[in-house]
Formats: sequence, C-alpha cells, structure tokens
Amino acid sequence: MELSGKIINFLGDSITEGYGTTGPEYRFDTLLYKACGLKAANNYGLGGTCIAYQHTPTAEDPKRDLYFCARAALMQKNADIIVVFGGINDYLHGDAPVGTLGDETPETFCGAVRHLMQCLKKWYPGKPVVFVTPPHCNCWGTSDKEPSKNKRKGPDAMPVAGYINIIENCAKEFNIPVLNLFENLGIDPNNLEDKEKYTLDGLHLNNAGHAVLAQKLAQFLKAL
Repeated sequence: MELSGKIINFLGDSITEGYGTTGPEYRFDTLLYKACGLKAANNYGLGGTCIAYQHTPTAEDPKRDLYFCARAALMQKNADIIVVFGGINDYLHGDAPVGTLGDETPETFCGAVRHLMQCLKKWYPGKPVVFVTPPHCNCWGTSDKEPSKNKRKGPDAMPVAGYINIIENCAKEFNIPVLNLFENLGIDPNNLEDKEKYTLDGLHLNNAGHAVLAQKLAQFLKAL
C-alpha cells in the first residue's frame, strides 16, 4: 500500500500518546509521517484507556474512562487509513469481563473489539482499517505470561496472549489485517537488556522502542 500523501488516524492509549518518549518528534506516528511522506498523522492516543467499556470509573480524568469506540466516533472522517493500537490496558487494569467472541456489547472485551471493528468499517467505508496488538510487557510486578494482579480484574483475566487471540479472531470476521507486536516487534521487556534499552518501565516504549515500532509498522502497511 502506498503511504505517501495519505492521512492516517492513530487510535490508541499511552504508547500512541507518546508516554515514554522525550517528545512528540520521537513518537512512532511522527517518525512514520516523516519517513513515509504522510499528508497527516492524526494522533488519538490517550493514556490509560481501554478498548472495552469500563464498569467502574477510575476517579481520575473522566476522559480516561472512555472506551475506544466512543473515542473513535470523535476522530476526523477524512482519513485514508485507520490504525488501532490497544488492548494492553484491558489486560492490565480493565474491569470488563472477557466475554465470548459472539458478543455484540462493548461491555465485554470480545464484544468491544467486535463493536469497534464494525463501527470503523461503517465510518470509513472502503478505507483500510489495521489493528496493532499489545507487545510484550513486564511492569509493576506483572509479566505478560500471567494474568494481571490488578484488583479491578475479574476471575476470567488472562495473560496478554489471550487478549491478542481475541483481536486476531475478531479481525478475521471483518477481513482486518493485524500486526501482532507480541510476535513481531522483537522487543521483550521480560529480558532485562531489552527492558532497559527499549522501554521506560517495561511497558512504555522509549525513543529507541518507538523507532523500532515505526519501522515495523511502516513495513507492515506497505506490504498490504
């Protein structure tokens, strides 16, 4: 897919927002904008947000309780490509139950992923919609190989791979390509060397991590 001259909407959480970098010029969307000659890279990253509707407010910034589809409705509609990068907060602290793949409600993770994909296909007819999965993480005493220990989590909490499987399975129904960063980013903070070199805290990518992400995403989009 040709990227030069295109407008891309980037919907995501704190990684998309650039937390962990030393400035917006080091974010992956900005790097992609410069390297690929985009017309615009619209950043809709907001830290702490989940794909699924949150049943219990966090009592912090109300904006951070908005689930992805509610935020996607506010994005500009003239984009040529939509990139959705989320799910890590659903894993870490989201209180929505996992649900089942046939769910139609945004109040479960399965239903929210499906609902978001349906809405984006409707709002951007004929335009490419791409999902990007969470990468590896090891932060706040939790490894991605185990369910989060956060008190907001329910008994059906899963390791990160479980949430990624749901995203990939839903994407098949809507013919949406998925960049699986868990398998393909090449950064694993469970390895101390990777954690120190590419992340701020085992979750948020630093400048070097964003550079790797920008390269991987550019390659993926161009190959579509």
